[in-house]
Amino acid sequence: MSPRRTGVRTLDNRDLGAVRDLLARDPVENVFVAARVQAYGLESWRLGCPIYGYFRQGELVSLCHQGANVVPVAADDDSIEGFVRALTGIRRCSSIVGPADQALALWSRLSEHWGKSWGNIRELRSSQPMMALAESPAVPPHPALRRIGREHADAYFDAAVRMYTEEVGVSPIVGGDPGPYRTYVHQVIDAGRAFGILHEGRVVYKSDIGSAAQGVGQVQGVWLDPVYRGQGLAVPAMAGVVALAREEFCTISLYVNSFNERARATYRKVGFEEVGEFATVLY
Repeated sequence: MSPRRTGVRTLDNRDLGAVRDLLARDPVENVFVAARVQAYGLESWRLGCPIYGYFRQGELVSLCHQGANVVPVAADDDSIEGFVRALTGIRRCSSIVGPADQALALWSRLSEHWGKSWGNIRELRSSQPMMALAESPAVPPHPALRRIGREHADAYFDAAVRMYTEEVGVSPIVGGDPGPYRTYVHQVIDAGRAFGILHEGRVVYKSDIGSAAQGVGQVQGVWLDPVYRGQGLAVPAMAGVVALAREEFCTISLYVNSFNERARATYRKVGFEEVGEFATVLY
């Protein structure tokens, strides 16, 4: 691409400076892609997928991560049109996720342009408030909330499978092989980013930091055993997660379905404030 050209191309490590500058404009909103770039750079063979950049008169103005999750960054109408063509009619992702206006516009145009391969979905979560907290939790942490180590990996894995199945509607164990998901769970544990409360050897509360970059740690996988729900455990448990996670990250973020008022109330009690809105398209 010539220095003044407008359009889409696949990025590589020569673009790292411009990509980091773009992602740094909103560290909370962009934490997923920023974490991937921080860990693997921009070479597709290392990332396992391409990241496309849209250039306007030679300046990088938006991105699109094309992996298991398709994630737009700072995408406007022009860049979305470019990304629609780059993504092609062959869908390989399991979701489109990102700032609500961008994710929904991208899905709409992909469906219009390529038809059923992008249009037929399993579920649409069109409003997911994004929340953040950059100070100590507003309530005392639960005294039993701890980082999970490998000695409790099996119990944490069992809780993670239950969480994923309840939240997404399908099991994370594909084809009866627990290996890939177990490997992922072990990686989170080994990074010191898995948190939980144990009772008689079982993990009854769990959450983890799924993406981390630019001083932001994004909480995901929040789950409380149904037996313990309604007992006032969720608020101090999340406060404990924030307290421990802030030993490493300045800001803790998450996003939650708009219809889950109980969870939103929990996060507000801990001190989280809404700072944006995400959307997720599930295939």
